Amino acid sequence: MGGAARLNAPRALLLWAALGAAAHIGPAPDPEDWWSYKDNLQGNFVPGPPFWGLVNAAWSLCAVGKRQSPVDVELKRVLYDPFLPPLRLSTGGEKLRGTLYNTGRHVSFLPAPRPVVNVSGGPLLYSHRLSELRLLFGARDGAGSEHQINHQGFSAEVQLIHFNQELYGNLSTASRGPNGLAILSLFVNVAGSSNPFLSRLLNRDTITRISYKNDAYFLQDLSLELLFPESFGFITYQGSLSTPPCSETVTWILIDRALNITSLQMHSLRLLSQNPPSQIFQSLSGNGRPLQPLAHRALRGNRDPRHPERRCRGPNYRLHVDGTPHGR
Repeated sequence: MGGAARLNAPRALLLWAALGAAAHIGPAPDPEDWWSYKDNLQGNFVPGPPFWGLVNAAWSLCAVGKRQSPVDVELKRVLYDPFLPPLRLSTGGEKLRGTLYNTGRHVSFLPAPRPVVNVSGGPLLYSHRLSELRLLFGARDGAGSEHQINHQGFSAEVQLIHFNQELYGNLSTASRGPNGLAILSLFVNVAGSSNPFLSRLLNRDTITRISYKNDAYFLQDLSLELLFPESFGFITYQGSLSTPPCSETVTWILIDRALNITSLQMHSLRLLSQNPPSQIFQSLSGNGRPLQPLAHRALRGNRDPRHPERRCRGPNYRLHVDGTPHGR
């Protein structure tokens, strides 16, 4: 049954009333940009997740797709695949640089064209090029990640969005084709210490430069390999973009060992506004899509969930950087 048919009557009436009101207020918004994580009725209606698939025909998969993301990962459903190779990161031996950006929806890091950063290995049949690092977080600790593990959320989720550079020329084209995208997700908890890569992004001098929507700040000399835990397993499944148009072309790779940031760094994130300074403050927090049904999709992992007491040891449970196993 289509997404429109699943709407109950009050929600449907709200949608059509809001659409009618929006038609008489101000200029028409860019249809590619007309969505939100929360249903806003502040002068203009901006569709939240329940309406994404209804307001734009190009986003129909958001309502009727069968391989949507994010999902709740029940570890008892994960199939152990001992033939999954380790993940590989290639930076050409150079430090990363790029722009930290408040998009009004996310904290995004957009890497510069050089150096090219690629990821391969794991479930990926092709080399994928890094296009964006995206940070999602909640208004309270323990809730803010899009994905969950055994019905348990995390305070934040870092998503590394890549496109298949062997088959496609850019992210937009890849998002519409098979084997187009790969997204690595790392979960984040609040603790007394902080991941060294995230510390560079979230220190006071940096994070205050992007307090409002469209603020940007250039960073350089970043070592992306420091974002990853020293050792880890991963879980993979086939899913979709968790933003419109919800294209079902994504191989998701969820790192099963969480990172840490401090409570002060998390507080700084929650002080970021999703609006420009001329508008009322609304926290950027709560910027994730609700869980979607996993249905009959397979979950595969490189660690046997039947033996959680076994630590990840050996090169298969380390990030390989430029052909060399990553270690501290």
